[in-house]
Amino acid sequence: MSSSSPSPSPAASRVDLDGNPVAPLTICMIGAGGFIGSHLCEKLMAETSHVVLAVDVYCDKIRHLVDPAPPHLAGRISFHRLNIKNDSRLEGLIKMADLTINLAAICTPADYNTRPLDTIYSNFIDALPVVKYCSENNKRLIHFSTCEVYGKTIGSFLPKDHPLRKEPEFYVLKEDESPCIFGPIVKQRWSYACAKQLIERLVFAEGAENGLEFTIVRPFNWIGPRMDFIPGVDGPSEGVPRVLACFSNNLLRREPLKLVDGGESQRTFVYIKDAIEAVLLMIENPARANGHIFNVGNPNNEVTVRELAEMMTEVYANVSGEPPLDEPMIDVSSNQFYGEGYDDSDKRIPDMTIINRQLGWNPKTPLKDLLETTLTYQHKTYKEAVKRQMSQASASS
Repeated sequence: MSSSSPSPSPAASRVDLDGNPVAPLTICMIGAGGFIGSHLCEKLMAETSHVVLAVDVYCDKIRHLVDPAPPHLAGRISFHRLNIKNDSRLEGLIKMADLTINLAAICTPADYNTRPLDTIYSNFIDALPVVKYCSENNKRLIHFSTCEVYGKTIGSFLPKDHPLRKEPEFYVLKEDESPCIFGPIVKQRWSYACAKQLIERLVFAEGAENGLEFTIVRPFNWIGPRMDFIPGVDGPSEGVPRVLACFSNNLLRREPLKLVDGGESQRTFVYIKDAIEAVLLMIENPARANGHIFNVGNPNNEVTVRELAEMMTEVYANVSGEPPLDEPMIDVSSNQFYGEGYDDSDKRIPDMTIINRQLGWNPKTPLKDLLETTLTYQHKTYKEAVKRQMSQASASS
């Protein structure tokens, strides 16, 4: 007569890339209630034994995990409602943790012009205590930066028809080599990128001078369900979210998609679930991740903003069953859309050499597939709420 013991759960048997067992960590996640944080919390709860101290002002996007925590997650995740600007509890939470992940930021391009002070304070001043507490208490830090720290490409300063514009060394962005090129001070759009670059330099300096164990993440347009907000539904009516949510809002309202300055800027997009895989590798492989800056993007998903609008219009028609508008897109100037002081980067293509070498990570999801997943979620989640909001607005006008 034989007895069999239950097989270990995937969380119990996790190993790092070098075959070593991964010990359960306590993670202080600042900004856990946002788009990236909500997906990372879900991943950690589903696939690991790590404990999360979820820090944010709002918990709407992780309410299903924390309010209250389901019985099987008891003791695994707790929500701590605090603003890192002025709360003495922050250092205590960082001390309790093995690792701090800082996701907190103002990262909406429309705010860079209209709220430059808030943008600089949020992305630099408010992040200072997090870096300080991690350094003073010998705690590891994964700091989220942005691909915007690269600014403009070298190629953008060449004539438009110059053959060197097509050479990768003039536009592919490398973590340890590419310069950070911003516009003039009067272009306040660069307030975000400049603040993010300065906090990166501080983190790097803490590592060099005081031994801080750090990893810096530069996301290249992570998109998927729960990204940003839909104005007037779960965000301010006058709010302007980032491009994917902006276009989703237009599609839900059957309005033409607004192409800023013709939609000529080129971008790459990566699926949030692919990107979260990369973050989990950073969490569980400190020996490979510490001291590195990682681009996390998908160079295969490169399109102009105009091409993105065309793809989204086609995909949404299939998802919703509604035919596209006769004129699905209109051109607007950046001054009309964002106000004075806006400027843009021409092209953002991440070099993937370092993350591939250190962590073996490559993105998987093609752009059309991630747009189908995201727009299906947007349609199911928001269509009826948008209808109600529009009818209320018309009734009161």
